[in-house]
Amino acid sequence: MKTKPICFFSALSGLLLLCTNARADELQPLKIDHIGVDLAVAFLLFLLLIIAVWLYRLSRRLREEADAIERPDGQVREQLTSLNRVQIDQLINHSDVEKKPIKRNGRDKAIKALTIAITLVLSGHAAKAQDASVAATINSPGIYIMLVLVMLPLIGLVYIACVKLSRIVNSAREFRLKKQAVRLTQQMEDDEEFFAGVLRRKRALDYTLNDSELAGNVPPDDKKGLLTNVAEVNGVRFISPKRRAAKKHNVDPKLVKLILWFLCTGTFWLVAGTSIGEYIGIKFVSPDADHVSWLSFGRLRPTHTNMVFWGWSSLAMIGLGHYVVTTVSNTVLYSTKWGYYTLILINSAVLCGTISLMAGINNGGGEYREYTWPVMGLFALGIVITLINFLKTIARRKTPEIYISNWYIVSSVMFLTVIVIVGYVPWWQNGLGETIVQGFYMHQAVGMWFMLFNLGLVYYFLPQHLNTPIYSYSLGILAFWSQILFYTLIGTHHFLFSSIPWWLQTVAIVGSVGMLIPVFAGTTNFLMTIRGNYHKISRSYTLPFYVTGIIFYFTGSTQGTAEAFRSTNLVWHFTDFTVAHSHITMYGIIAFMLWACIYTLVPRLTGKEAKQSLVGAHFWMALVGILFYSIPLMVGGTLKGMGWVAGKPFIDGVSLMAPYWLWRAIGGSLMWGSHLLFAWNMYAMTVISTEAEVQAAVFEKLDYLPANATI
Repeated sequence: MKTKPICFFSALSGLLLLCTNARADELQPLKIDHIGVDLAVAFLLFLLLIIAVWLYRLSRRLREEADAIERPDGQVREQLTSLNRVQIDQLINHSDVEKKPIKRNGRDKAIKALTIAITLVLSGHAAKAQDASVAATINSPGIYIMLVLVMLPLIGLVYIACVKLSRIVNSAREFRLKKQAVRLTQQMEDDEEFFAGVLRRKRALDYTLNDSELAGNVPPDDKKGLLTNVAEVNGVRFISPKRRAAKKHNVDPKLVKLILWFLCTGTFWLVAGTSIGEYIGIKFVSPDADHVSWLSFGRLRPTHTNMVFWGWSSLAMIGLGHYVVTTVSNTVLYSTKWGYYTLILINSAVLCGTISLMAGINNGGGEYREYTWPVMGLFALGIVITLINFLKTIARRKTPEIYISNWYIVSSVMFLTVIVIVGYVPWWQNGLGETIVQGFYMHQAVGMWFMLFNLGLVYYFLPQHLNTPIYSYSLGILAFWSQILFYTLIGTHHFLFSSIPWWLQTVAIVGSVGMLIPVFAGTTNFLMTIRGNYHKISRSYTLPFYVTGIIFYFTGSTQGTAEAFRSTNLVWHFTDFTVAHSHITMYGIIAFMLWACIYTLVPRLTGKEAKQSLVGAHFWMALVGILFYSIPLMVGGTLKGMGWVAGKPFIDGVSLMAPYWLWRAIGGSLMWGSHLLFAWNMYAMTVISTEAEVQAAVFEKLDYLPANATI
């Protein structure tokens, strides 16, 4: 052990010890940021934990080396396969190696290390024995200095022990290898059969291919019809080929047409709604872009949110739900006509709601319920028809059990009917009652409609896409009931420090923390289902949509729990941080999961697949866009909230957010561009005829042509 590092460490410890000899009245004027000191102590504890883990791993390695050294000679043959060609040559050429005693050193170094350890421990006790007046209270600077003084020698002691133990492990490994070499040499001298095995092993390792093993005089001929589109290899590949979608499934054509109508109309509202959102993002950078009342921010913002909520997400979910409910029930849809009723009612509601909001006619209520009650009545009627249609379909199922996807889907539709009734019936909409109802309506729409429905879709499409069963049915049931228990309580956490009763705010916070149970259970279930299939991510663009949605599900939901605490709510609420969180939830989770399910299902319904390059461009533009959108808003929102807490003027926060709003516009533009690509991909998967289809149509027409006809 070199003495310079030890001397430096001892001098540093002594300097810190001298600091503790200062009188309490001298330390009183010193103001220490307790948060910074807490972080420093936490970092030291984390560092100590890492070193302790290292020490544990070294001790395990030392025990394994000791067991290997004591391994009986009968296992010498097993070591032969671990040798390479050069080592076997050396073993044969030096078969007369004599066993030499191996000297173990390091005992004197261990004594030195022990001496250093005792010194450091004594220095720690000396530090503790300083004048108690320095730490008059638990929050005094002396307490923090004392913690650092105790931690530094302890970390140094454990680190030195790890270094010494690492050297001992290396020595033990070298001793083991030398002993194995001696055993192999002796075995070769004493056992002719073993020596012959060594020679056979050498010949096997010396074997090399001459690059003509698969050659022959027979010309290539595909007798089994396994090769197709051979001419494609002549082109230069700029994009690696991905796994193709599954072949077209045998599904009821009426159901296929209904599902595609839902998905296509939902795609239309996605492009229209995010085009409005793109324009809103531009207006953050250029507020004077127009002076038209219909295009004012106060009208466009609710138009954007309601269009993507009730138009894109809801229609896409219901369309996919028609397939899942019928498939897992192993039966046909109860009424296709009722499905079209729902399609017409919801599209009519979104169209009428969009026109009324842009004209300035709204409910005057809270967020996400700006539609007037006649407009929302059309939407609610469509949801009730869907609920009855799903329940009657499940009642006719040919399987004894109800798969977990139907649990989630049907429950979400039930909750939505309750949410709309509670949000629009005026009996309890006075005073604080309206605020409490707004928190309930807003949060239940996100968690008990969009999230619950999408989780049901993923519980079917993810295992089906991977051809792997869901990891745990029990975890799915745990996540289902715990989400119903906790999520219905958390709406009021949007109105902390308000006139709402304090106990109700506390219940919302407790429910927000309880949401960690379904989030952790669901994330674990999905990731364990993907386990063993991660190599497929590089061969598919559909699976990355699933993985990204699952990651955002964990991070976005956990972020919601973090925002619910009063200390963090005081900083983040009413800032752009909330905007980032809502987009992580509705876009990072809901949209990505819907895209994954659509790219999985539509090719199996139509037999057509979009170009993988365009699907990949859609994925990367959407992912980079949401990151460029949300991260700057979270950073800027945090700085703005801290400025408000510090008492800075409101206009300072507006000036502060200018560069972050520019990043918001850039990220939003990427997201909007990805939606245009998705719309084209939907068109390619539903309308454009593939070359195989055209070829099949041409050959079918040959049957109707005369034998001597010319084309």
